[in-house]
Amino acid sequence: MVERIRRGSGISLDPDVAHASLLYTQEGRQTLTALWREYIEVARSYDANMLVCTPTWRSNRERLARTCFPGVDQVSIDAVRLLAELRGRYGDFGKRVFVGGLLGCRGDCYKPQEALSAEVAERFHTSQVQALVQAGVDFLIGTTLPAVSEALGLARAMGDSGCPYLLSFVLRPDGTLLDGTPVADAIAAIDEVVSHRPSAYLANCVHPVHFESALGVAEKARTGATERLVGLQGNTSRKSPEEFDNAAYLDADDPLEFAKIVARIRGRFGTRILGGCCGTDARHIEAIARLCFP
Repeated sequence: MVERIRRGSGISLDPDVAHASLLYTQEGRQTLTALWREYIEVARSYDANMLVCTPTWRSNRERLARTCFPGVDQVSIDAVRLLAELRGRYGDFGKRVFVGGLLGCRGDCYKPQEALSAEVAERFHTSQVQALVQAGVDFLIGTTLPAVSEALGLARAMGDSGCPYLLSFVLRPDGTLLDGTPVADAIAAIDEVVSHRPSAYLANCVHPVHFESALGVAEKARTGATERLVGLQGNTSRKSPEEFDNAAYLDADDPLEFAKIVARIRGRFGTRILGGCCGTDARHIEAIARLCFP
């Protein structure tokens, strides 16, 4: 969503809170709604469940304090309300559309050295977690997480909320997070210490071939990690995160070729939550649905 808007809509995103800023203009709300509708229509056409996320990836209390926008409680309410209104237009199918409260790491998601410690992360993220839960999300999701330390703190905050939640890492082809932690070790570290475990783990902002490689490494470790790592929001670039970050243009795989790799991963590993990240649009999601939910 962020990259589609930033590179293709002509709308400027707030440098602090990204697409949360669109909640406060008519043009912005129309843009968000139009994009969500594209994806929901794909799900309805292929009789598939749909996860949609609030535009709150960057709208934590610290970032909002630097802007003219309302506080984290009101932004969370406004974000959930907009999605709930959209879902309500779909009648019975709306019951298969699940609204997720989206959170991200405090710092740069491609710089693991900026990640918070588990203790600091739990304190930092609790206010946004609580705001999203109180606003009425169906689940929480923390995405683009580069380091196990901040992921663990976020998991503690989410687990204590009592709301179902997902965690999504940025992975390298060798099966590690950007901080060098093997994904199997990261999953085990979180599952063993939080009060309520994540419902599942995902990867995002990684090309499907790199995710497939990472899953292969995790499978060889025989730790059971592949049974917990069940989702992918793939991007269309095969560059490393360092090469990809702030690139002047986005690689754009052919939607069908992209979807064929995703379908192969689903057949090999049983990956169940399938979507797109940077560089993808409704064409990629439709191609995934066509191959995986015929």
